[in-house]
Parts: sequence; structure tokens; C-alpha cells
Amino acid sequence: MLVLGIESSCDETAAALVTGDRRILAQAIASQDAAHAPYGGVVPEIAARAHAERLTPLVEQVLREANVTLADCDAVAATAGPGLIGGVMVGLVTAKALAMASDKPLLAVNHLEGHALSPRLADPDLAFPYALLLVSGGHCQLLLVEGIGRYRRLATTIDDALGEAFDKTAKILHLGFPGGPAVERLAAEGDPKAVPLPRPLMGSAEPHFSFAGLKSAVLRAHESGAYNAADIAASFQQAAIDCLRDRTTRALDSMGEVTALVVAGGVASNRSVRAALEDIAASRALRFVAPPPILCTDNAAMIAWAGVERLKAGFPADPLDVSARPRWPLDAGAEPVRGAGVKA
Repeated sequence: MLVLGIESSCDETAAALVTGDRRILAQAIASQDAAHAPYGGVVPEIAARAHAERLTPLVEQVLREANVTLADCDAVAATAGPGLIGGVMVGLVTAKALAMASDKPLLAVNHLEGHALSPRLADPDLAFPYALLLVSGGHCQLLLVEGIGRYRRLATTIDDALGEAFDKTAKILHLGFPGGPAVERLAAEGDPKAVPLPRPLMGSAEPHFSFAGLKSAVLRAHESGAYNAADIAASFQQAAIDCLRDRTTRALDSMGEVTALVVAGGVASNRSVRAALEDIAASRALRFVAPPPILCTDNAAMIAWAGVERLKAGFPADPLDVSARPRWPLDAGAEPVRGAGVKA
């Protein structure tokens, strides 16, 4: 089985070819960091235009590198949401055209499902059900992954995602864009106990997250002039990790038996975050699974792999008139969370 994957939900344009036996034959990612850096964050219009310019050459590149043609593929998978709608539309329309031209099935993949299943691409021994902490620039959720297409959301952020909090902290400290890696690097030079920052919702009965107040506290600490940037970065990162540790432990208490604790999403690249979650897993005699960094940030291999998983599980192809979706929860039946708007 061979699936062509396309990803364009935010500011990474990507294409990849993945086989049913977990081989990534080719993968290409075009970063837009330089285009968005002057603005300190992703500008949707700039992102959509960049996707339109770069996607076709990337598809041609991965086909060439793998020495295959579109006719050799069994399906075309593309992110259909959630994400910045302009970028999602570029990728989905391109996938529709390729599927129609080659008479191949189209697979409209939920971007979050791509993240949720990406650890299984890297680890063939990861079995269902597993606990998943999904942490990225747009999402922060704890899920029980019971099988393909079967996700139960146990917790979500009631305001901002952790990746967004990292980026905003970087902006406050003038560290540049993308912010997450910059904050992690600077935090290594600081004292994580130097700045008294809050741990929102820590100890509360519900395992949900909140990071808006933490961002505001970082801003106040910076504006006070009483602390250096390295100490603020280190204290912010430690506060965030303390929240993740507390919230994840709370969610695991309500999950029942799982095979592993898994982390995915862009923030999963953070070494300190991984170490804290690995400690939680060890304390419960659970396997800890984290995909390699290339599969943590937005990429097309995870979208292609989600397509492979759906084909193997017998899911039907999607119609060519399937719509792009700016919002698309993995667990559509999850109850609304207090304070959370459409981000949940």
C-alpha cells in the first residue's frame, strides 16, 4: 500500500509518500518561518499564498525522489481541517485534483487524527487503547485513543493552547519566530524557580488546561524589569510542565487500563516536556511513546499514515465534494467545556 499525503493546515507546506509497512519513501516540508517572522506569528493570507506556490513542486519532488508516479499510489490523503481555512483549502483542492486525474481514492484526514496516529507510524508495537497528550500551537487535549476513528476527549484547554503560550512568551521576550524552540533554548540558561508564576487549574477536579493567565503573568514579569529573560523563560517552561504533569496525571486516573502514555504535536519536541511525561509513565509502569521530532511538527507523513490506517481499517474514500473545515473536533460528542469557545 502506498499513500500520498498532503499537509497545509498552518504554515508548513508538506508532501510525503508512506507505505503500509511504515516506510516513509519521501518527505518534503517547506517552512514559512522567514515570511512570518516580521509579524511574530502566522499571517493566514501569507500562509495560504505560500501553500499555493509551493505545494505542486513539493508533490512532484517526493514522487521523483521515491521514483514512483501518481499511478503507483493507492490513495491521496490530505488535511481537510482543522486549521487556517485558506491553507486547508489549498491542500484539499490539490488532493482532489490529483485524485480525480489519477482515478484514486481521496482521503480527507482530520489534522488531529494525523497527530494522534503518528506515534504508530514510528512505533509498530504501539497498540490501542493508549492515552494521548496532544500539544501543539492550536490544540492542547488529553484523549483516549481506542482505535481508528475512535477518540474520547477527556480534557482540553479552556482558552489557549500550550504551543501558543510558548510563541507568545517568545514574542514578549523578543526571541523571534518560531517561539517554542527559542524559549526552550533560553530556558536552559535560566533558573526555573526565579519568577513566581501561576499554575492555572492545578489541583482542580477536571483535568482541563488553561494558559491565558500564565501568558499574562509572563508579560507582567517582563514589564516589571525585575527578572532577566532567561529566568522568565525557564520559569514559564517549568510552570507549563507542572500544569501538564498535574493535568495528565488527573486524566490518567479516569482512563482505566491503557497500553501507553503517548505525546504528539509540536510541543512534543520539547525535551523537558518529554522528560516530565516519561516520569509520569514510569511511575505507572506504562510505556512512554513520543514520535521523532520530524513527526511532531506539522508534516505530511502523518497525514499519509492516517490515510493508510483508515484504508486498512476499511473506511470508505471521501467524495470529491468534501468540504474543508476550520474546526473539526476528534470527539464530536464531547461535552462543551466551561469557558471554552470554538477552540475546544
